[in-house]
Amino acid sequence: MTRLGAPTVIFACVHSAGRSQMAAAFFNQLPNARAVSAGTQPADRVHPVVVEAMQEVGIDLTRETPQLLTPALAVEAQWLITMGCGEACPVVPGVKREDWALDDPAGQPIERVRAIRDDIRARVQQFRHRESL
Repeated sequence: MTRLGAPTVIFACVHSAGRSQMAAAFFNQLPNARAVSAGTQPADRVHPVVVEAMQEVGIDLTRETPQLLTPALAVEAQWLITMGCGEACPVVPGVKREDWALDDPAGQPIERVRAIRDDIRARVQQFRHRESL
């Protein structure tokens, strides 16, 4: 879902299968927004419990595929929001970076994943408002 002229935000976590997928999906629902999910060690698929939790709020992640976070991908972004990939996430000159401390939803019960999802949604909205993107 590319929106020409919109600032690009990369949401990055280790496997690109949970937190970053949720954040990118919420960000992409906002007007004039463009986000990508990526990871330092991408999984084969989005965690099923994350897919389930996002379906509950009307977002379908069944077709999303985790992708590798590369410097080439990051250089196209204005923002890199990291979520637990620590030192493995690249630092790219000219790209603003912020780290969100969030629990990994992998292996968590649906109730906990819902709480993580809701926290991510609130952070995305606050970030968008604060940065006026």
